[in-house]
Amino acid sequence: MDYLGISQQRLEKAGGYWTAREISQQPNIWPLIEGLVAADAAASRAFLEPLMRRSDLRIVLTGAGTSAFVGECLAPALARKSGHAVDAVATTDLVGSPMIWLRPRVPMLLVSFARSGNSPESVAALQLAEQYVQECHHLRNTRIVLLPEETNDRGFAMTSSYSGMLLAAALVFDLIASAAETVAQLARSAGEVLAGTLPLIGSLTRERFERIVYLGSDSLKGLAREAALKTLELSDGQVVAISDTPLGFRHGPKTIINDRSLVVVLLCNEPYTRRYEVDLLNELRADGVARRVLALTAQPLQDLRNPDDVALSGAGAASDLALCLPYAVFAQSLAFMQSLSLGLTPDVPNARGTVNRVVQGVTIYPWDSSR
Repeated sequence: MDYLGISQQRLEKAGGYWTAREISQQPNIWPLIEGLVAADAAASRAFLEPLMRRSDLRIVLTGAGTSAFVGECLAPALARKSGHAVDAVATTDLVGSPMIWLRPRVPMLLVSFARSGNSPESVAALQLAEQYVQECHHLRNTRIVLLPEETNDRGFAMTSSYSGMLLAAALVFDLIASAAETVAQLARSAGEVLAGTLPLIGSLTRERFERIVYLGSDSLKGLAREAALKTLELSDGQVVAISDTPLGFRHGPKTIINDRSLVVVLLCNEPYTRRYEVDLLNELRADGVARRVLALTAQPLQDLRNPDDVALSGAGAASDLALCLPYAVFAQSLAFMQSLSLGLTPDVPNARGTVNRVVQGVTIYPWDSSR
């Protein structure tokens, strides 16, 4: 069995079997998740609809690391659809500064994302919210959405667990129109990424970039953060990776670019926002400073003339939130191949053991809200 164009035997020898398998399996798992959520839709609606009718409801999407970026991807779309105040707050922020993020008298729906649910901050965030918010509802222990076992990634880096949680939440909150049809198309697009971009990813890997920049707007801003994290994790910090928005990048962060840099622009489908993204894309290419600049896009490429650009067929009508799924597969695959090229073991890339699959070494301190 091959994954990402590499035989299972070679992957096992290189210490990358699980990560490669978990990246590759995503197009097959997404329709299963859609089916699970659809089968439980009545119960989810019974829980959510009374809450969503309340004008005073605040929704908080929380998690740590990659799980936090799931919330960042979802927040813009959920705020637009629901009309509620929606905050994506990492558990690491909520636990470290509860006085900022917990509002005792504001009814709250806390949506918790976690691969294992065992990190100290995940547990503490739930306890703090339950203790100090007078009316706190949970889309986790009140309504649990269990994903297929395959999404509980065994590799260090979260890959299929990221896309699985993002898709499940988008479906639960009805943020993806024509769900079954759309999910099937997203799975086909991700399959195209896996089958069609391996030569490009191989070419990029051979460049041995020292710096990678991911740029995205709206929901794709959260994906840009996740893509940069995957690069850092799987390269064990040997490749410096940052993220920003296309408009924000000019305001200082652009100085990171040198001739050992790759810039990836995650083009959205929203026509107005896309114009700003294409302007920056063309600007970066005209500057001639970065070694390579490429775009991921689901729209026709009349305005683009670069052979590196990755175009997804059939996803031109997808929401920017939905585009996070196939775009993530490209970023994950690139990070994985870079890890192998650096001589690392992608399933456990941190050889020093200072970073762990489930975070360790965090002391949780009691908080006195009366102070």
